Amino acid sequence: MNNLLVLPMLLPIIVGVLLIFLRTFGRIQAWISLTTMALTAGISGYLLQKVQTDGIIRLDFGGWKPPFGILFVADSFAILLVLTSSIITAICLSYALISTSKELQTMYFYPTVLFLIAGVNGSFLTGDLFNLFVCFEVMLLSSYVLLTLGNSKRQLREAIKYVSINIVSSWFFLVALAFLYGAVGTLNMAHLADRVAEVGQTPLLTTISIVFLIVFSLKAGLLLYFWLPGSYSSPPIVTSALFGALLTKVGIYALFRVFSLIFHHQPEITHTIIGIMAALTLIGGSLGAISFNDLRSIAAYNVVVAVGFILVGLAIATPAAIEGSIYYIIHDMVAKALLFLLIGTMITLSGTSKMAGMSGLMKNYPLLGWSFFIAMLSLTGIPPLSGFIGKVLISSAAIDNGSYVLLALSLLSSIFVLYSLLRVFKNCFWGETIVSKEEQLPLRRGVVIPCLVLVGLTILIGLGTESMTPYVTNAAETLVNPSIYIEAVLGKIQ
Repeated sequence: MNNLLVLPMLLPIIVGVLLIFLRTFGRIQAWISLTTMALTAGISGYLLQKVQTDGIIRLDFGGWKPPFGILFVADSFAILLVLTSSIITAICLSYALISTSKELQTMYFYPTVLFLIAGVNGSFLTGDLFNLFVCFEVMLLSSYVLLTLGNSKRQLREAIKYVSINIVSSWFFLVALAFLYGAVGTLNMAHLADRVAEVGQTPLLTTISIVFLIVFSLKAGLLLYFWLPGSYSSPPIVTSALFGALLTKVGIYALFRVFSLIFHHQPEITHTIIGIMAALTLIGGSLGAISFNDLRSIAAYNVVVAVGFILVGLAIATPAAIEGSIYYIIHDMVAKALLFLLIGTMITLSGTSKMAGMSGLMKNYPLLGWSFFIAMLSLTGIPPLSGFIGKVLISSAAIDNGSYVLLALSLLSSIFVLYSLLRVFKNCFWGETIVSKEEQLPLRRGVVIPCLVLVGLTILIGLGTESMTPYVTNAAETLVNPSIYIEAVLGKIQ
């Protein structure tokens, strides 16, 4: 039964390869891709329940026992993110079914999305750092293609920046892996954690950990986010929604995994640096969110703010803070996908991405307006929506830990997020409508339903927090107590 663990990565790859041969059948590709992601989400849900009842699952490829072979390891943290990623991808693909042009559909859009999610899920499930690098590259190569699909000069300009930055960060990743292997003699995460705990986190290992911090911060948009706003605001809106919901979360996951499992012995150095970077990210993202009048840029900077807020939990590193970060990661994947899809719909209906070109949309599209209002409240952390519990847990952990600067910046960032989105809501949905009833474009059902599903999810997560608590608590316990993960991987060697 453990063989099911490979399917969230293998299934999208197999179907993606098959779809390459159906290039001219855009509609068929869309439905097959949607079915594949629904099936992947179902498998992920089953695995999550299995992990909850039976404990951490391990799959050794080729029968090679750790630490010698490649393996996948599924704990609650990894599977929660795999499940959420699969659901969000399925919803975005259903949006693409109606909104994506026929030209884009026949340019390998759907196979590339499946390869992207394969890299994302593989990154969450892998049990060794070199395989994490490989899955990162699968994800990044797919994102390069998705970023350049289109016909705008801005896309190509941002793609050059995005590709260049990620090539450099991948090189640093390889250098860090080489030095780490030379110092410890293994790249299996559990074995690394065991070895580092035995020999102690020496100055060399702390230096290597800082290199990993730089690499994963580039991937996540933690402080080093200068590439993110342009890259996330230039491609087609479905691509932006996938990027905003998924890609930064892979970097965040890597930071949580590495700095809670392996490099957690010198928190006064590593976690202090993470806290400083998170604080500066909150400041920069908040200022960016209120500085632009372009809707897609506002959404992109809101992604930056969320990255900073989530990493505050890792910097504090108490059980409550880690639990709050996990809640907030899941919330942000849903809310960011919703925000980008709503903004994309607004742009399609009004023909512009500038606030100055929109007014009175509430009179023409009330359902769209109130959906945006709920998304705004959710991203701000207003109860009973999905963003509330994560903010409460991280804020209370900051108070208990005496991290008052991080607490103040976290709360201020929420006010900035509210202000940035309230500007959009006020200027674009209220006021005198600039489109008459006769001239307005229809709000297509295939576009609005995915947005409503995401609205329902953010409400459901907020109201159903109690039902999620056992899974999130289990995930946080594994991160806070590395011995659980180490025992699950190395303790079963026969």
